[in-house]
Amino acid sequence: MKLRQYIPLFSILLLVACNKKDNSRDSDNNPNDTALLAGDFSIKLPKVSTRFISDNKAFVERFYNKHYNANDYSGGFLVAKNGQIIYENYSGYAYKEKGNKITEDTPIHIASVSKMITAVAVMKLAEEEKIKFDLPVKNYLPEFPYEKTTVRMLLNHRSGLRNYAYFTADKGVWDKKKTLTNQDVLTLLATKNVGLESQPGTRFGYCNTNYALLALIIEKVTGKKYPTVMKEMIFEPLGMTHTFVFDDLKKKDEVSQSYKGNYLRLAFEFLDQVYGDKNIYSTPRDLLKFDIATYNNDFLSQEMKAEMFKGYSYERKGTRNYGLGVRMLEFETGQKYFFHNGWWHGNTSSLVTLRKDTVSIIALSNKYTHKTYQTKKLAPHFGDYPFKFSKEESDE
Repeated sequence: MKLRQYIPLFSILLLVACNKKDNSRDSDNNPNDTALLAGDFSIKLPKVSTRFISDNKAFVERFYNKHYNANDYSGGFLVAKNGQIIYENYSGYAYKEKGNKITEDTPIHIASVSKMITAVAVMKLAEEEKIKFDLPVKNYLPEFPYEKTTVRMLLNHRSGLRNYAYFTADKGVWDKKKTLTNQDVLTLLATKNVGLESQPGTRFGYCNTNYALLALIIEKVTGKKYPTVMKEMIFEPLGMTHTFVFDDLKKKDEVSQSYKGNYLRLAFEFLDQVYGDKNIYSTPRDLLKFDIATYNNDFLSQEMKAEMFKGYSYERKGTRNYGLGVRMLEFETGQKYFFHNGWWHGNTSSLVTLRKDTVSIIALSNKYTHKTYQTKKLAPHFGDYPFKFSKEESDE
């Protein structure tokens, strides 16, 4: 897929800009004001007041300067309320050797945040009755060797499968000089003695293999390649004009690169063609559109959202859980915090969706850092999220 010049996002946000003069009013008095962010699936959200934006922009900017630092961070950072951007910042290089700087229009590898988008695609196909969550994976992929594993178990990481990034390193399983594909992952499961980490359905075990297989199921039921389905089902309808699936290593010099913390460029490798679990490139603004669209019942039904945003793993006590393509913390107070982080090579990512507060917090980086994951520290500012940070964590 060749990168091209895109229509500026400003034109998509025209409605918000045109109504700027009304921002001084309180949102409660304007229930019909809208933020037109999600393309064909725009939704009505109360506009936030000028005072709210001003006060929170100052707070978030201080937070960014403390925890991220534009002089060292390479990527994008965005915070929005009701789809309206409160603060954003872009810094660093997409391709340092060429001097290509990161801007609001620069797609960056979003690593495992891709799983959220893959899961929504599966849920939309389930709404169309092309996929059933509780049918065995074998019904869709006949060569899959484990009869008890269901589609839902892939979505919520209860399949018991081993991670393809690990089992391909086993002796005699795969020649690392060859590029691995999603079909190869399935074939290896079927023909090699890869084995399981646990019995299907018995416990949570985060595993990239699950989402590589979900991409194959998407291809099987639609008769189209995963990148095409994602473009037609999600990216284009939502106006995510800077988002795509990377599926051609021959074009590796046309995308943003991945770096170590010292800006040493990392090479692409044999695992870099497997998608579904990763390999989506996007921007914070495009991911904001995706997040806002998930509030729209025409994009994703209320029934599917209920399936997505509930926990499935309670064999261990604690707050951590996983829904369908989304991580969560379930506090004793009843509050729930939804997010997904990602890491692949030097790329790190975080998408936080505060559902009760309609707040989106998004951070992407292509130069390895843990700073990306500081997003959770912003949550208590916008809602009742009882995080307890140590002094060291607060000072990070």
